[in-house]
Amino acid sequence: MRTRFWTVFMLVCWLGLQSQAQTGMASSTGPGLASKVKAEVEVRTVAETATLSLKQAVALALESDPLRKAALADEKIAAAGVRQARAALLPHLLFSESALRGTDPVFAFGTRLRQGRFTADDFALNRLNHPTPLGNFVTRLSGQWNVLNVPDWLQVRRAEKITRAAARQLDRTGQQTVMRVLAAYFNVLMAARQQELSEQQLQTARSVLALSRARYESGTAVEADYLAAQVNDATRQMELVRARNAASLARLQFTTALGFADERDFKLVEQAAERRLDLPALAESEARALHSRPDLKQLQLQGEAAEVGRRMAKSALAPRVSAFAGWEQDNPAMFSGGSNNWTAGIELQFDLFTGGQKSAQLQQARATGEKLAALQRAAADEVRIEVRKAWFEADTLRQQIAVMQAAVAQTEEGLRITQTRYQAGLSTITELLRAEESRRRTQTEYWQTLCGFQTALANLELATGTLSPGSSVVVQ
Repeated sequence: MRTRFWTVFMLVCWLGLQSQAQTGMASSTGPGLASKVKAEVEVRTVAETATLSLKQAVALALESDPLRKAALADEKIAAAGVRQARAALLPHLLFSESALRGTDPVFAFGTRLRQGRFTADDFALNRLNHPTPLGNFVTRLSGQWNVLNVPDWLQVRRAEKITRAAARQLDRTGQQTVMRVLAAYFNVLMAARQQELSEQQLQTARSVLALSRARYESGTAVEADYLAAQVNDATRQMELVRARNAASLARLQFTTALGFADERDFKLVEQAAERRLDLPALAESEARALHSRPDLKQLQLQGEAAEVGRRMAKSALAPRVSAFAGWEQDNPAMFSGGSNNWTAGIELQFDLFTGGQKSAQLQQARATGEKLAALQRAAADEVRIEVRKAWFEADTLRQQIAVMQAAVAQTEEGLRITQTRYQAGLSTITELLRAEESRRRTQTEYWQTLCGFQTALANLELATGTLSPGSSVVVQ
């Protein structure tokens, strides 16, 4: 009965401890973990649905992109480096327990003194030269604190700047992920629009074929017109096959950009359609890039960290002050029968000669700073070129859209007029096929330019360092 009681009692205590541990874990993680779990659930729900918006696709890719996960790991490594650097500023405590036994004369003499068991008989020459085996249980508690060591303080600042630089690298990796998903998303929209245009053109080609056949059978057209219509119909069928395969490949590239290994049949919410054609000024884009690019900020922070490293190398020649203390208990038996002692002190150290090691470290730190300064200038020049290239590309496509809108309407009207004239016998099959080909080419180029402009806008935001899941090109 008593055994059963203690069994139930221990089970209840264990359940209580488990409940407290779970409650403490929930309270210590706070709302951050709850929001992260909620975001993961939302992403998992999106991944399991059939419809997907551009904003949802970006969120899904940011959650699963391996390059972004690697950048996130780098940020965690840098944050751990900050904690490690700060630990050097705190006192270090050490506890040890050891058991010794031996006949070494010095060991025996010192051990009896530490145990507080030394007597006048221990001065006998025979006992000094040939002591009997002696045991000692040593309990030590020691501590050390670097009161003044300038490199340790500078190391904390350097680690903090490296952490901020890693965060900027994470931001840039996220922007590149958004760009890849956005380009793949618009590529799918363009491929779907191209497939739709190919289906429409095939229907037009078949109506032309039916019209040519009717005119040939009625004797109002020659057989060459009918054969040309058949060739046009076969060409449009091959174009439809290519368009369908291109759409399948675009969907595979899109799902790969999302982080899936196999093709997923997502139904995209948006369609290839006309959007706002706003384009910021070139000077404004350049200024924004130089101010907002995460990779430029990363280089700047790395340069500041190198400057701190130079100061660390220079301050390594300064004096160092440390405090130490220790408490020790020596017993002939476990935890009893002996005595204890303590020691405390302050130590001042400075290097008189290191063989040129410190000066070499200082020269190395200076060279690293000069290298990073040069890289910053080169990166700023490269950013200006990237911004100008992206801006000119977007501006070219924007102007092409305005021109091609009128061209699409003109080719539609031209095809309608030519069909009417051909049906009335006032035009040849060559003119009709030429008009149909002109409309096909104009519509294809128009939608390619339209989707290309949206991608160019995103590329411009990527060049300026402002592309994010909340950008207008993503949420519009």
